[in-house]
Order: sequence, then structure tokens, then C-alpha cells
Amino acid sequence: MKAMLLAAGRGERLRPLTDQRPKPLLEVGGKALIVWQLENLRRAGVTEVVVNLAWLGEQIEQLLGDGSRWGLRVQYSPEPPAALETAGGIRQALALLGDAPFILANADVWTRFDFSTLPAAPDGLAYLVLVPNPEHHPQGDFALEAGQVNDHGSPRFTYAGVGVFSPKLFAAIAPGARAPLAPLLRAAMARGEVSGEVFDGAWIDVGTVLRLEMANLAAAALADSGAPGGANL
Repeated sequence: MKAMLLAAGRGERLRPLTDQRPKPLLEVGGKALIVWQLENLRRAGVTEVVVNLAWLGEQIEQLLGDGSRWGLRVQYSPEPPAALETAGGIRQALALLGDAPFILANADVWTRFDFSTLPAAPDGLAYLVLVPNPEHHPQGDFALEAGQVNDHGSPRFTYAGVGVFSPKLFAAIAPGARAPLAPLLRAAMARGEVSGEVFDGAWIDVGTVLRLEMANLAAAALADSGAPGGANL
């Protein structure tokens, strides 16, 4: 099973830290955020990863290379400087991802979610990992009822930036077009084609300096515990 890491974002709320460095290369616990996700994927048995690139993407490619350092094969999907938004970026990368379902993860999320627990294919078009709403997003994104994710109902949860997706979800997007992910998901939800789960373990969306500090504290606690992935590799 292949995976895609979304790494093309500008990281506006983390400026000036992201003026000279792409957000996925900001360090947590002494290593880049994107490396944490690569290690999560490798522990789950993933061996092929596609990374999309835009803002300062050459730095990401320079660090990761071909991925062999982590026992992976890493390929890159370049985008224009302004990037193509989430769904547009995924559509751009489908030539590398192929026709089978793939794992999708944000490169700027720090989490201890076990990727090996994800299904090999969604029951429909997408399988989303949701988390309890963090303080910065109290309204949440979606509801979950009997394993089905929908845009209505309560309680609501926040999309964790992790899931399994069918390439068919992106078939209507023209190559090179800018397109967000949320409208595609909501349309699929209305047809009952999105399932999911709630993960209540360690998860931080590193979108601000404060949350970067929170992630570093969490990583330090993980290292002290001796848990796998807690030390620099």
C-alpha cells in the first residue's frame, strides 16, 4: 500500500519560522515533522511514499532524498509556487500513486496514531481518522455515527489529517487544477461513501508556534518513556 504526505503548504501562521524553511522541516524532538510521519508509515509496513512539494520544496527533497535512509522509496510530486490545495495536489500525484487506495497524511501533524490499524481500502471513497476537537478548533469538522462520517449531527470531531482514500474521489478534478478536499468529502458523505474512526491518543496539528512548543513537550515525554519512535533516528 502506498502513502502520500501533504507537504506543499506555506505555513503562514508559523512565520517567520517558515520564511526560510518549509513547515514539514520544523523540528519536534530533534527531527523534522515529516520524518516523524515517515517513521510512522514505515512501522506500519508502508514502503512507497509520494510527497507533494511547493514552498521551499527543494529543502524537503534534499533532506529525504530517495527515502532509503528510512527503508522507503520516496517520490516527489512538484506543484506551482502557490500550490494546488489539498485535492488538487492529490490529483496531481495520482500518476505516482496508481489506481489502488492509498494512505494520506499531513506532513505537519505530530501524532502517535498507529497507521497499521488503517483499512487496506475504504468502504466507499474515503476512510477518515477523526480526533476530539482541540482548543483551536472547538466546532469540529464532521460527525461520526455507526462508523459513517457525515456533515451533520453531534458530537462533532476534527479531521486528523490522516485517512485512506480511493483515487476515484479525485477523478473529476482536471490535472493541474486547484481544488480543496472538503467539498469532495462532503459530497461523498451525502452519498454514504465516507467511513471513519475516532482516535483519542497523541495528536497535534503543528500550525502555530505555540502548538510547535506543545509538540516538543509531547515528544520529550515520549522519549523519556522509552516508547518506540521516541528517540532520534
